Amino acid sequence: MTDANAQIQETISSNDVVLYMKGTKEMPQCGFSSRVASVLNYMGVEFKDVNVLADETVRQGIKDFSDWPTIPQLYVKGEFVGGCDIITEMTLSGELDTLFDENGVGYDKEAADRIRESNA
Repeated sequence: MTDANAQIQETISSNDVVLYMKGTKEMPQCGFSSRVASVLNYMGVEFKDVNVLADETVRQGIKDFSDWPTIPQLYVKGEFVGGCDIITEMTLSGELDTLFDENGVGYDKEAADRIRESNA
């Protein structure tokens, strides 16, 4: 296991929800990262943000780790969930709510419903 893999494994094992993104949850540096961080922030989900722009080893390492070529990448309870398009679809379909419920992740159900209502 490479140092990057060990670091990534430690991060996703130590946090219920982790978002590997360009920038931070307070200041995303790309539209796709901004969309996913905004959804999580709006829903009141506590999550660890990892800025891949701060470390090239992690930026490439997370792509190798997940075998997924793009950023952002969302992990819930150590499992890779997906990138921006998948998280958007899961939010709108209610699947993200179900995933959070099944894994004991706290979130604002009314906020999730408002997202769906405004995108209906």
